Amino acid sequence: MGFPAEEPPLNAENCTQASVREGIKAAALTCVITAVPVLTAARTIPWAKANLNHTGQALIISGASIAAYFITADKTILKAAKKNAQYDRRA
Repeated sequence: MGFPAEEPPLNAENCTQASVREGIKAAALTCVITAVPVLTAARTIPWAKANLNHTGQALIISGASIAAYFITADKTILKAAKKNAQYDRRA
């Protein structure tokens, strides 16, 4: 009677673990992607060399990584909630 091609709904613990896992992946990728241009700019562009100290560079990189983590974790939780809602409706 069920739908064999569909996965069963995720419980709250698995949903949270999945969102943390995806968030960490996104944050790590964003950290690498933003670190390269920020560090390159801080050493080559005169304005950035004069105005961006190590703290400023770290804040730019970590701010982007934190944003990526929370956006991805939120999207993962919403996707799981939507999947669970659709699963409940069909049952």
